[in-house]
Formats: sequence, C-alpha cells, structure tokens
Amino acid sequence: MLTHAPATTILPVVDMERARRFYQEKLGLQPEGVQANGRYVFRCGGGATLALVPKPEGTRAAQHTALSFQVDDIEAEIRDLESRGVVFADYDLPGLKTRNHVCVLPTEKAAWFRDPEGNILSLHESLGKAS
Repeated sequence: MLTHAPATTILPVVDMERARRFYQEKLGLQPEGVQANGRYVFRCGGGATLALVPKPEGTRAAQHTALSFQVDDIEAEIRDLESRGVVFADYDLPGLKTRNHVCVLPTEKAAWFRDPEGNILSLHESLGKAS
C-alpha cells in the first residue's frame, strides 16, 4: 500500500524567508521551490520531501521531534552543522542524557536542535541492533 509512497514532512512557518534560509544554508537541503499552494519544498534523502507551509499567525511548536535525519556519522554531522551555526541541545534527564550533544540509546545515537520556528529536529545514527 504505502510502502513505496514517498513521504513529505509538513512544517508550518511564520517567517518563510528565515525558514527557507535555515533549511537551505544551514542544513544544506536541496530546494525544489514554491508550489502553487504556497508551500516551499525541499528534497531530502530517500525520495522524502520537506514542505514549509506559510502560517502567519503561527502555531504552537510541538514538544516532540518533528523531523529526524538518519546519518552515518552523527559526530561528523554535528561538527558540520555547528560550523554552519546550528545550535544543539543538551539534556540531563532520567533516561535521556547527552554527552557532546549525543544521547546513546539502545539502537541509535541521537542529537537534537531547533529550527528558527521552534520545531524540534534531530539527527540519528543507527547502532545496527535489531529491535
């Protein structure tokens, strides 16, 4: 059914130009441009897309990860993104502690940051363990 259907993550944004610059310049996503419906679309890996939707009145930022990028080397990606001005979060909570921005979980390493609209984004690297 949907196994082979490309997925699109849709994020509402107040300031489209600021969000476009962040995703293109800081994260390095490939822009596809503005669609007729006003969404600005970026191409992501694996055929996925990210659509920024203008929402001038804003929206309440989710308290969960809205979008995660699977990477092969999380530490290298963090260094690259930090060099572009991305700021990573650090946590010291029961069951969730980061060291140098990275949390080691049973099946993956993960690191979190926010986009200019306050959406929580992450990087994750598989540790190759079956769930």
